[in-house]
Amino acid sequence: MKSAAVLESEIGGSFGNRLTLLQFSSAFCTPCRATRGLLRDITKGLEDVKYIEIDAESNLELVRKLEINSTPTTLILNNQGVEVGRAVGAPTREQVLKAIT
Repeated sequence: MKSAAVLESEIGGSFGNRLTLLQFSSAFCTPCRATRGLLRDITKGLEDVKYIEIDAESNLELVRKLEINSTPTTLILNNQGVEVGRAVGAPTREQVLKAIT
């Protein structure tokens, strides 16, 4: 896991009060679409958890900094932007729920 914090300016939004799920996607990635739907569904009722999607192809500097090697990759960031977890590939609902509790 990376210890360097992500900056809000790098992700184009603010962090969640508890956690931020930061998904890296690419345009023709079918698992990315499924992951997007899952993460949006899980976070829509959570006031303290935020979901942000990043286009990996348009943000290569951030992709390199965070060592994103494939899409979808979802980072779990604390409220300071520090990575506290990572899911490579399409996570299951159970995996996401366990990670955010």
